[in-house]
Amino acid sequence: MKRRRSVDGGPGGDEAPVRAGGSPPQFADDEALRVASRLHAFNRYELKYLVPVEQAAGIRDELGERMDRDLHSPVGGYGVWSLYYDTPQLRFYWEKIEGLKFRRKLRIRHYGDLDGVTDDSAVCVEIKQRVNRVTQKRRITLPYATARKLCDEREMIEHSAKENAFVNEVLELVVRLNLQPTAITGYQREALVGRDQDTGLRVTFDRRIRGRDRDFHFGTPNAENRFTIPPHLSVMEIKVNERTPYWITDLAARRNLSLVRVSKYVQSIEAFGLAPRSVFHVREEDLPPAPALAPLPLVPTPASPTTRRPTEASHS
Repeated sequence: MKRRRSVDGGPGGDEAPVRAGGSPPQFADDEALRVASRLHAFNRYELKYLVPVEQAAGIRDELGERMDRDLHSPVGGYGVWSLYYDTPQLRFYWEKIEGLKFRRKLRIRHYGDLDGVTDDSAVCVEIKQRVNRVTQKRRITLPYATARKLCDEREMIEHSAKENAFVNEVLELVVRLNLQPTAITGYQREALVGRDQDTGLRVTFDRRIRGRDRDFHFGTPNAENRFTIPPHLSVMEIKVNERTPYWITDLAARRNLSLVRVSKYVQSIEAFGLAPRSVFHVREEDLPPAPALAPLPLVPTPASPTTRRPTEASHS
């Protein structure tokens, strides 16, 4: 399988973060990303499937016959961590549950491990919105301290003229709706990108999906996360600009994969008891069973030596 840069520019199909001072970060392969602007936007359709982890490798190998590994997706994948903002009444959560045709979410996203996150670490402030069936993302890459100044301290930050509309929209959202940090999600992602006529295609496998509802600083030491989707399952997402290639739908049918409506943010909110479980919640009883563990071999336990009372010699 070849390795190609995603048409969307970086990990997760997103623009690469830019460090303070404008220098791009180093990813697993130490190749710097070249981006024309910190502001990035794109539209796409998304299809999601729950796949047992032990089956994901075979599906990934089959996809590799027609797709390439994303240049920024090393073997084993890369970490994706997102801090979601919502109102005290969970407005964004309920907009998802009620299926509003237009809805938005605000988040700060970090790529890579959380160990060593500092104020200078590159993160993305992102508005993800849904318009009918189309998913749209707009984002800006900032140093972590600057992102917190915008979203947590609700202060204007320095930005270019091209970024003005987006920065003002974020600030207007957090002030008008009183947005607050609500949940963190994290997972390990592997990504493939289409080639030739399928250059707009992207497939990701997310595993070890977990999160927390407190300790919202990415750099919090020893923060406790819990699995929000059972660890034996991964989420496979198919992302396309227009229509899904026929061979992808054939693969899903042949492997008996079923479309699911799953949101990592919704799953976290409900897993932590912040809202009742909804139709979007992944229920244990509806999931493929975890692989059975091989029985341990029976090892005979040696019998304890019996203690016998010594016979007393008879005395004549």
